[in-house]
Amino acid sequence: KMARGILGCPRIANATAAPWVVLEPVINDTRFPINKTIFLDRIRGQLIEKAQGKARFVAREHMAALERERQMKQSGQVTSTSDPNRVEFKGGDYFLTGKLSGMSSSAQGGISDYILYSFQLIDARTSEIVWEGQDEIKKQGTADAVYR
Repeated sequence: KMARGILGCPRIANATAAPWVVLEPVINDTRFPINKTIFLDRIRGQLIEKAQGKARFVAREHMAALERERQMKQSGQVTSTSDPNRVEFKGGDYFLTGKLSGMSSSAQGGISDYILYSFQLIDARTSEIVWEGQDEIKKQGTADAVYR
């Protein structure tokens, strides 16, 4: 759903060249421990699969390793098939941010949780929000730890 929304956004759909998107870490403001790395990996994988070249994504989480590799090429420690002095890291045209927000309530009958997943695509040059998408889930159960 998010991939369709982003790719249908006029700024992306009508771009003359496929824009570069930086995925920011997801903010978890719920009471649930969520592995944010797995969550982000899943989002990125789905977006890349669905984008089919209409948007491209940069691997900012690997910048330290990429910088080391570039430095080794520049110093001649390792060889390169491209010019080792040329800076080739892509800058982001857009940032995709995500936040998980939660609200919990409990009573004698059990507990309920409402979780809102919200994402924004932000223009890196102007800070304009060019797309926003949300989804929500509600869980109810008689026990706090396990929903059935």
